[in-house]
Amino acid sequence: MSITLENETDFDINENLLEKFNLIAKDFTNKDIEVLLTDNEKIRQINKEYRNIDKETDVISFPFEDIPHSPLGSIVISIQKAKEEAKRLNHSVEDEITLLFIHALLHLLGFDHEKDRGEMREKEKELIDKYNLPKSLIIRSES
Repeated sequence: MSITLENETDFDINENLLEKFNLIAKDFTNKDIEVLLTDNEKIRQINKEYRNIDKETDVISFPFEDIPHSPLGSIVISIQKAKEEAKRLNHSVEDEITLLFIHALLHLLGFDHEKDRGEMREKEKELIDKYNLPKSLIIRSES
């Protein structure tokens, strides 16, 4: 299992963040995961092209077909959105990016907070507690 990270921004990714991604992911999968860090304009284009939603968002996940040796999927994160939320909520950008990664990873694994009965929220809460992170995306949207 490995995380392939492509950074299209000037945000400096430190090794601790990538290591945290690996620790979180290996609890759930042995498949590779692709992560793209980008800006609002690029994530807006991706959102419009693949989801027919013409606006920027903070994170999008694309699960791959479950065949042997294929990656689990791709995660696209807007660094601009992550910076905005981190500032607004008074926590680190790295924590916000980690929350976005967790949220997207759970979607790649088949969780869907819009359809389930709280299972995704509970799994996010477990990970937030384990890694001492601020409130999750689902909890924020419920407030």
